[in-house]
Amino acid sequence: MRVMTTPDVDVLITRARGWLAEDPDEQTRSELTGIIEAAEAGDADAGADLADRFRGTLEFGTAGLRGALGAGPNRMNRVVVIRAAAGLASYLLAEGTAPGSPVVIGYDARHNSDVFARDTAEVMAGAGLVPLLLPRPLPTPLLAFAIRELGCAAGVMVTASHNPPQDNGYKVYLGDGSQIVPPADTGIAAAIAAVGPLASVPRPALSTTSGRVLDDSIVDAYLDTVASVAADGPRDLAVVYTPLHGVGGSVLPLVLETAGFAAPAVVTEQEQPDPDFPTVAFPNPEEPGAIDRAVALAEKVGADLVVANDPDADRCAAAVPGADGWRMLRGDEVGALLADHLLRTGRTGVYATSIVSSSLLGTMAAAHGQPYAETLTGFKWIGRLPDLAFGYEEALGYCVDPEHVADKDGVSAALLLCEVAAQAKADGRSLLDLLDDIAIAYGLHATDQLSVRVTDLAEIGAAMGRLRDAPPTTLGGSAVTGADDLTAGSAELPPTDGLRYRTADGSRVVVRPSGTEPKLKCYLEVVVPVVDGDVATARAEAATRLTALRTDIAAAAGI
Repeated sequence: MRVMTTPDVDVLITRARGWLAEDPDEQTRSELTGIIEAAEAGDADAGADLADRFRGTLEFGTAGLRGALGAGPNRMNRVVVIRAAAGLASYLLAEGTAPGSPVVIGYDARHNSDVFARDTAEVMAGAGLVPLLLPRPLPTPLLAFAIRELGCAAGVMVTASHNPPQDNGYKVYLGDGSQIVPPADTGIAAAIAAVGPLASVPRPALSTTSGRVLDDSIVDAYLDTVASVAADGPRDLAVVYTPLHGVGGSVLPLVLETAGFAAPAVVTEQEQPDPDFPTVAFPNPEEPGAIDRAVALAEKVGADLVVANDPDADRCAAAVPGADGWRMLRGDEVGALLADHLLRTGRTGVYATSIVSSSLLGTMAAAHGQPYAETLTGFKWIGRLPDLAFGYEEALGYCVDPEHVADKDGVSAALLLCEVAAQAKADGRSLLDLLDDIAIAYGLHATDQLSVRVTDLAEIGAAMGRLRDAPPTTLGGSAVTGADDLTAGSAELPPTDGLRYRTADGSRVVVRPSGTEPKLKCYLEVVVPVVDGDVATARAEAATRLTALRTDIAAAAGI
């Protein structure tokens, strides 16, 4: 045991004991008591732990709250959630929401999600609003659907999406069914900061007059609405599915069957919700190895398509068989397939994606005479665009039915992709063939990503600083012809921490910190003309150029 010499230890312990006095949760009280006792005994590790837990408060922003579970203001726990709920209720009422207005609350299957949801419902009831609690752990898009379906003033989803198992989060939607954007985030944060002692926050038990737990009719309404996304057509398709230990397993197979598809083969080891996510290093279908079990099952049963949801089922991943075995489709590829289908079948309106996604969607929309919009990353921006017809972002998020779900929805996206795949199969073709068609029609838009996970967030700031202090003059062997520091904002985009580079050969690189994980992300795109239908040659050239881009931006950022 190292001896602690932190001069502020007494202050930390005093703050921690004050926290204990308010904490209604036996588990976090016991956890914090043990840390306090160890710190008082001179344990330096316990002192450092206290310092981290009490160095500040989890910041409420456009992504709501997200962090590791545990005691203290810099963790996700019941004290933090009750304060957040009280602040949100205060904000809603101050902004003109009428007392007695409904607020719907959903939750996933992570540790304490149900507890945080119940606390939120009780706080809403105590503030004079009417909480409507979803009946069990369910997908995030179902919460977004319920806001509009039930005419709610707001919605709260307790989820950390695809974060590691030790995390949880708190996502807020307003009455339009979209996630919050500025200035709502700062307004809610200010209201949270103004919440007094926890004892002053009324939390009556739910009753028939103060709020209720919804029955399965809201789930059935969502299932029927999603199933209607698929038009009549071929249904011969063998699908393997994994919910990655999340909540999609109770929903997506039912949607497929309702729409006329055969029941998918489900990865047994990942079928049931499990907050510890025991079979994956990270419960994110983008991560290497996450869908290996699904691919192995697909090979065994001779499937045509693998689909996977992340734990709260708002994202959809897909893998397909090819000449060299199974491969996972990039988010930009799935986005292009869905957009191509919707454009060819006459869906009109705005086609939108984020600044880090492929520029292909803009080219496709223009060719079909449809408007195109580019937003900052996140469906909080895409989902609220007027007259949205389709939106996607490369991080496996797709909005295919914006009239009903103004957010990314991994369930409806999976269904629509199955429709596209089934039609291709009936025509004797594959999704890879369709991607070749798109490349021939619009040029090959190839994307890649360099993503670096860090343990010290200061490393991300340092890398961004190096790029700003010494901007690259060439990338991938081509001169940089345009460089934008996105912190300044523009007429089209609000300010954000990001850098964007364009090169003489038409390549593009965008660098930004992840908004949900401790990662620095570099998004790469090259555009290669397809000559005489030779997509293979274009793909080989694109791979070479992407490798060169990756090498150069890594060197410039020092990562």
